[in-house]
Amino acid sequence: MTYTQLSYVHLATVLPAVLLGTFLLFARKGTPLHKLSGKLYMTLMLITATVTLFMPAVVGPQVIGHFGFIHLFSLLTFFAVFSALTAIRAGNVRRHAQAMVGLYIGGILVAGAFALMPGRMLHGWLFG
Repeated sequence: MTYTQLSYVHLATVLPAVLLGTFLLFARKGTPLHKLSGKLYMTLMLITATVTLFMPAVVGPQVIGHFGFIHLFSLLTFFAVFSALTAIRAGNVRRHAQAMVGLYIGGILVAGAFALMPGRMLHGWLFG
C-alpha cells in the first residue's frame, strides 16, 4: 500500500475511535454497552496503531528504518490496550481506567495534535 492509502485506512479507523473514545469517557461504566463499545474502541485503536507502523515518518528524524518519534504512540497504544485488558480481567477497575484514559490522551489527543502539525499530510489536507 502507498503512504496515501495507509493514511486513508488510518483515518478510517482513528476517526470512529475518537468518537467512540469520547463517548466511553462520559458514558456509564460497566454496562453491556460500555463493554461492547470498549471492545470496538480497543480493536480500532489496535488496527490504527498497526497501520501506522507501516507508514514512514515524514517529519523529524527517522530512527530505525522508516520509524520516527511519532511511532512511539503506536507502542503506547499496544501497551495501553494490553494493560487495560489485563487490568479489567484481574478486576482492577482503577488500573483499567487509568490505562484507557492514558490511551485516549496519548493515542488520540497528543498523537492527533502531532498529526496536525505543519509538514504532515493531515495538516495539508485540512489547511493546505
